[in-house]
This record gives sequence, C-alpha cells and structure tokens, in this order.
Amino acid sequence: MWIVLIFVIITIGYFLFFWIIPFSLKGAIYDPSNKEAVKKMVELAQIKPGEKSVDLGSGDGRVVIEFAKKGIQAHGYEINPLLVIISRINIRKAGLKGKAFIHWNNFWKVDLSQYDIITVFQVSFAMDRLEKKLMYELKPGARVISNYWTFPNWRPSKYEKDVYVYEKKINYIFYE
Repeated sequence: MWIVLIFVIITIGYFLFFWIIPFSLKGAIYDPSNKEAVKKMVELAQIKPGEKSVDLGSGDGRVVIEFAKKGIQAHGYEINPLLVIISRINIRKAGLKGKAFIHWNNFWKVDLSQYDIITVFQVSFAMDRLEKKLMYELKPGARVISNYWTFPNWRPSKYEKDVYVYEKKINYIFYE
C-alpha cells in the first residue's frame, strides 16, 4: 500500500514540476540533451578564451557545466524553479561555483547581446521567434549552437549529428 502511495506521489510530482509548471510559465517541457549531443555542441562551438556562453532553457545545467569546464564563463536561463535548484546543486557538485551560473528567468525577457556562444535545445514552434530575437540581439561573431532543431530561415555554417552552428556576421546572419 505504501509503495503504491509513494509511486503516485512521485508520478504526480514529476508531471507537476516537469510538465505542468513549465507550460503554465510558458516554458518547454524538460527534455535534456544527451551526453553525445552536449559533447558535440561544445566541440562545434570552437571556444576561445574570454568568451561567455549562455544556454536558453538550461534544464538541469548539463550544457552550462560542460562549457564552464572548458574555462569560460557559462550562464543558463531556466524558468522552472525546481530545475534551477537542481542545476545549482549540479554546479556545486562539479566544483564550478563562480564559473557557471543559472538564472531563474524567462530568456525571452533577457538581452543576450553580451554572449558569444548561445546554445539551444528548444521545440520547433519556438525556433521562428527565437531566430528573430537572436537576429536583433547578438553581436557580430556570436555563434548559436542548436541541438536537433533548426531555424526556419538561417542556414547553418556547419552541422554534425543533429547539432547545428549558426554564425552572426557583421550585422546579419549569412544565408547560404
């Protein structure tokens, strides 16, 4: 009897924190990037010393942590408060406090112009709006790395294994 009750409570909690809350806060569901995709995102980013990265919808912080491990300042924006707590715990466990940061905020309301590398693993219906936001906010030389989903109008400068890299050139994104 107790096992069934505990299972029901855990199931309800899972749906509440990873499905219902994100949708009510206008966020996506929690669907983390797998380890291979994260590794490929870091590799394709071609990180340079002194750069800053940001992960939009940072989930449990795994992308932020991997970028911080490469020696750059890494940020993440997450709207789900439970995932923010989990991310911050993961950052402490990784020994990256002061190098990796998770912000409890809606990334749609944040100016992204300070970042050199932007990583995303969003859903298809968000990519058009995100493309427009990034077009206007990113500085020249910024790179956008997208796991799985593509932008409707931009052409990637490179891609491997469902990871796409887009580069902002001067005042526009090259369309090839």
